[in-house]
Amino acid sequence: DFVLLATEPTPFGLHDLRIAVEMVRRMGLEHAVVINRHGQGDDRVERFCAEEKIAVLQKFPHDRRAAEAYSRGGMLIDELPEFEALFAELLDKVLQR
Repeated sequence: DFVLLATEPTPFGLHDLRIAVEMVRRMGLEHAVVINRHGQGDDRVERFCAEEKIAVLQKFPHDRRAAEAYSRGGMLIDELPEFEALFAELLDKVLQR
């Protein structure tokens, strides 16, 4: 099994990530992180991942248009096609594990 943990670069995101990492480690599951809304907030999540030797497989940039697409019920890659390459890259990295 493999767990992909999604977080945001905020104090709340880091708090929840710490809890999730503790849980997957106790379960003995391989895991990695995806950072959503990268570029907003600070670098504490990235520092935590580096210190804990947790791979960050992808960083999705903060983009208000993404939130707007979700609020309309749209699919992100339909409304922001530049994100498709990021998702494809992430899939490749997950499958390699």
